Amino acid sequence: MADFAIGIDIGGTNTKFGVVDRNGDIIEQGRTLTNEHENVQEFIDELFLQLSPMIKKAGGAKEFVGIGVGAPNGNYYTGNIEHAANLKWKGIIPIASMMSEKFDMKVKLTNDANAAAVGEMMYGCAKGMKHFITITLGTGVGSGIVIDGKIVLGHDGFAGELGHVVVRPGGRMHKGTGIRGSLEAYASATGVRETAIEILTENPDTESLLRTYSLNDLTSQAVYDCAVKGDKIALQIFEFTGQILGEALANFIMFSSPEAIILFGGLTKAGDLIINPTRKAMEENLIQVFKNKVKLMFSELKEADAAILGASALVWEE
Repeated sequence: MADFAIGIDIGGTNTKFGVVDRNGDIIEQGRTLTNEHENVQEFIDELFLQLSPMIKKAGGAKEFVGIGVGAPNGNYYTGNIEHAANLKWKGIIPIASMMSEKFDMKVKLTNDANAAAVGEMMYGCAKGMKHFITITLGTGVGSGIVIDGKIVLGHDGFAGELGHVVVRPGGRMHKGTGIRGSLEAYASATGVRETAIEILTENPDTESLLRTYSLNDLTSQAVYDCAVKGDKIALQIFEFTGQILGEALANFIMFSSPEAIILFGGLTKAGDLIINPTRKAMEENLIQVFKNKVKLMFSELKEADAAILGASALVWEE
């Protein structure tokens, strides 16, 4: 029986990869720049070059169950990356079949948010759960929905884009999609920055530590740093963000009745500042039958490892 899997997380800037054992321990890992390769074959060749010594060290290809890949717009059904906005390789890329040919291994692909959900189910705090939702609060808002122990993929492989659900009709413009008022426009790290700019502009006479930052330095981290010091506007930003996120989560609960919603990503480092207003708004917007039933929790997976673990979890036999 094979003892190892390879997990690969393809991001817009970096691609992380590693060798993972059945316990979810990353034996060895590395990274490469994604977009420095003009075509996808060069990128796969580079991955092969870097992973080959790791594969050899683990006893060769026969010791591996396969390769799991998480990627933007990765389609589990087809094994293709389809029209990913933040990658150089445009159109439809048959990356799973190309990698399978190069590595001579089984390759499974899904989008990065679904990979995170699979990782949470196999290695994280969703172990043993059959109904849960993961929400990744990073530069954007990613999501993975698990019902009856299976990722919801939809008829075409792209179900579960909860970050693009409209939560404020006619609201803030999302620069990437052109949609107004989507969850991602408010509850991502980028959204927190936008909220900070809006509130500071609308309240020119209110003192705030945030006014000491240049526009370039006004990040979600800066908002957190000021909130911890008790800054009134910074605290207001987290209250507003939590309100919108909580309302959205209430809708998601009434749709799929999950056991838990697991929050992950950079914004969760704000801890109570984000989870408390989120939980409050979530509970306030649920009908009675759903109230106080759904756990709202932070992921226990290390952020640095989660993407590799989630991708590798795709190929283990059930």
